Amino acid sequence: MSLYEKYVLPKFLNCACGSKPVSYQRKKVVPLAEGKVLEIGIGSGLNLPFYDKTKTDEIWGLDPSEELSEMAKKVADQESMEVNFISSGAEEIPLPDDHFDSVLVTYTMCTIPEIQRANNEIRRVLKNNGKMIFCEHGEAPDRNIRKWQDRINPIWGKIAGGCNINRNIPSLIQQAGFDIVELEEMYLPNTPKIAGYNYWGYAVGKY
Repeated sequence: MSLYEKYVLPKFLNCACGSKPVSYQRKKVVPLAEGKVLEIGIGSGLNLPFYDKTKTDEIWGLDPSEELSEMAKKVADQESMEVNFISSGAEEIPLPDDHFDSVLVTYTMCTIPEIQRANNEIRRVLKNNGKMIFCEHGEAPDRNIRKWQDRINPIWGKIAGGCNINRNIPSLIQQAGFDIVELEEMYLPNTPKIAGYNYWGYAVGKY
């Protein structure tokens, strides 16, 4: 791990992912999580203040970055929340099948190296009729914006910890065997269009 990845990147991600437009998006989806919850890519804990604590029985937070998880633990303490942290990537979730009522994924699918493996794992750990709740940025609908996304993506990924700005989020979810029940999308205000096209909603696995 480089010094940039260890010391600079966690703070950069915490700042970028904590902008006002992004925080407003989090407020829309995080309260939907209920029962036993697994958060994929819990990062620095930016979602924790938005949970509806009256609806959750237990919360697990998975992230490969120990530096970000340490930041999240401080937020959990501030919010008086009990969170079970797991240091792991999402491609092999070290948890049992059919365990969670909700899996929350926000601004994380862009970064997971093997996203289809991860989405298959999410489906595995969800209970029958459990919800995959998501809010992600990805491929824009406008041709000119997509061209720039494709051009900039290789450089963007190196700066932003492997983030991809041109992934087709709904397609990736559906390819893992999910039915998208609710889906909304738009460009976030006050956000560069190449990185600001958002998809959010929830999906359930096909059984």
